[in-house]
Amino acid sequence: MSDSKKNAELSEKEEKKAKKADSKKSKKSDKDGKKNIFARIANWFKDLKREFKRVSWPTKKTVFNNTVVVMSVVILGSVIIGLLDTGLINLMGYLMKLSQ
Repeated sequence: MSDSKKNAELSEKEEKKAKKADSKKSKKSDKDGKKNIFARIANWFKDLKREFKRVSWPTKKTVFNNTVVVMSVVILGSVIIGLLDTGLINLMGYLMKLSQ
């Protein structure tokens, strides 16, 4: 046999091996997608644990400062809305008296 024929046969064999390997990989990926419910739940918790390790948690001081800011804005907003409400109610009462 000539060298070109041998090379051609080898390349055909390599192509067949590659196709078989690809089909095996696709079968494995199909099986991975069809894990039972308990394996998927366990995998979800493992991923969750991994994600929690990546989170940069704030310090106590940062949490306290942010809480103070939020509470201040809520209280200030409530006071402003309360004053507007009172003012509009008094305006409505005044206009009602004028119409009589």
